[in-house]
Amino acid sequence: MNSKITAGHLKKTAYLYIRQSTLRQVFENTESTQRQYALRQRAIVLGWPAERIEIIDCDQGQSGASTAEREGFQKLVAEVGLGKAGIVMGLEVSRLARNCADWHRLLEICALSGTLILDEDGLYDPGHFNDRLLLGLKGTMSEAELHVLKARLRGGILSKAQRGELKMPLPIGLVYDGLQRVVLDPDKQVQQTLRHFFATFRRTGAAWATVQAFGKEGLKFPRHGQAGTGEVIWQKLGHSMALAALHNPRYAGAFCFGRTRSWKDPEGRWHFVSLPPEQWAILIKEAHPGYIDWKEFEENQQRLADNRQPHALLDRQGGPPREGPALLQGLVICGKCGRAMTLRYHMRGGRLRPNYLCQKQMVEECHTACQNIPGKVVDDALSDLIVDSVSPLAMEVVLHVQEQLQGRLAEAERLRRQHVERAAYEAEQARIRYMRVDPNNRLVADTLETLWNEKLRALEQAREDYEKQRNNDQCTLTPEQKAQILALAEDFPRLWKDPGTSDRDRKRMARLIVEDVTLIRERTLITAQVRFKGGASRVLSLPMPPMAWQLRKTKPEIVTEIDRLLEQCTDGEIAAELNSKGWRSSGDLTFTAWTIRQLRRSHKLTDFAGRLRAKGLLTAREIAVLIDSKPTLVDYWRERGLLKGIRFNDKNEYLYERPAPDAVQHIKRRSRLKTTATYLRCNL
Repeated sequence: MNSKITAGHLKKTAYLYIRQSTLRQVFENTESTQRQYALRQRAIVLGWPAERIEIIDCDQGQSGASTAEREGFQKLVAEVGLGKAGIVMGLEVSRLARNCADWHRLLEICALSGTLILDEDGLYDPGHFNDRLLLGLKGTMSEAELHVLKARLRGGILSKAQRGELKMPLPIGLVYDGLQRVVLDPDKQVQQTLRHFFATFRRTGAAWATVQAFGKEGLKFPRHGQAGTGEVIWQKLGHSMALAALHNPRYAGAFCFGRTRSWKDPEGRWHFVSLPPEQWAILIKEAHPGYIDWKEFEENQQRLADNRQPHALLDRQGGPPREGPALLQGLVICGKCGRAMTLRYHMRGGRLRPNYLCQKQMVEECHTACQNIPGKVVDDALSDLIVDSVSPLAMEVVLHVQEQLQGRLAEAERLRRQHVERAAYEAEQARIRYMRVDPNNRLVADTLETLWNEKLRALEQAREDYEKQRNNDQCTLTPEQKAQILALAEDFPRLWKDPGTSDRDRKRMARLIVEDVTLIRERTLITAQVRFKGGASRVLSLPMPPMAWQLRKTKPEIVTEIDRLLEQCTDGEIAAELNSKGWRSSGDLTFTAWTIRQLRRSHKLTDFAGRLRAKGLLTAREIAVLIDSKPTLVDYWRERGLLKGIRFNDKNEYLYERPAPDAVQHIKRRSRLKTTATYLRCNL
């Protein structure tokens, strides 16, 4: 052993690596720890001074399956790579690494730097082939030992889980009795709260709506204390608590194992992902009492999946039905780009009106909206189509088709049963051949036994497929059920049009019938391609609703009446006349002078003043020039009856008829007399 140690090794540092896998081993397995520290004395015996022996024990409580989070091992590898280590000591290979990749990497670095390795069995030089071969075998055995330990523990867990006897933490409302059987919590308040919770979700159809219902009713939800044990704590129901209860199959009386898959990345972080029920390792239905049955649990999972908000580009999930009046919320697809369309609401006539908008390109690429389609015309047409689809005649046709499908399913079931019979016959023949062979002839017996096992597995698989398909096909309706369906079809139109039926309930009923609706907008036409749940489709051609300015367009008879009244009335007088007749504007408002003025301008109607001027009436300035007077005196002569004027606006402004020549002379004479009298009065 000493021949492998040279003066160069003794000049370098000796590293003693100490590790225990868990903190429990650190505190309880103290003898192992003492044995590891005792290797320091071995290094002194081999010639290393005490001051050049470094102990690395910062990895206590860390597993050797990976280098992640093992700072001490990483430091050791770094020191060896820098050529500072003369020898690496560990009680056994498993202390340094239980992973062949990490172990062989350390051996490679030790061989390049000329570092020795010491364990309880002896001293090794990784640069020598024989020593390296032995160290490699020890590393492989160390990794295999860890695998065997894990497999043994995993096998015991799976064995108990396959019998449904594995004791696992239970959600609130389920407890273990004295015989370690799962039973309902004896606390009646807990039972009633959970039953009310599932009934509320069945009624509302959404986890968040269930939380809101509990909040409005002032109800508390139970949960266990710290670490899922201890006394029951009552608190407000949260969304995460509601989802956890709805996704837990234990409430459906099912025992399950392997609902999640976990793995560790190269950096040592654990990742967990939930698996769908078909990928669970073990699922035993009706293993213990529950608050709901398995069918209701699957319906709840499907409802939660349908309520999921869309994220992906082609995700067609529309989310849960909301309170808005848009009937096709979450069901509309753009006919141009194939993306799901969103909703925009606006007020019209005091009510919310929906618009279906395809804005993906507008949001992500700053382009214009792909399509913007008025929703009311589409909703009204789909509403009539849904009511017609659920008519008694349509339901009779559906029931007739269903009967024909049942006949086809019966024929398919007969063929599947024959497949099971053939598999059973082949398995029986394989058993007979195996029983007839000489047991001592193992070459033939082993082959026949393998063939028999394969036939048995094929038979079991055929039976499972047969039972599963038969359960799916068992949907035959009784005469009573058919009568109830026809009665429902007669009551459906009344229920649909009932003002007491909420918009959310109408959306739920629509989703039972309609799969999706593809909309394409043209200049004057909207094409709606409706796809029903059963696969049937309909194409509707709907006219574009009038634009807002068209809806605000004044009726022609009102414009005609305004044109007639402009011959003799001002704007204010026309507004008063129309209001007295009970007429309303396009905005359903009363008329004002401003409204009449805007209508005149938009329809290019000549105002009252223009029409008077066309008849030859003169302004005050023109009259003042004619009578040789000031414009401010024109109203004076009108008030004296010497001039005839007509008020042409609501500001008391007048236009005047041309006076006769004698009236002009009379006004001039009176004007001169008035001027003379005024002069004398001022001077005297």
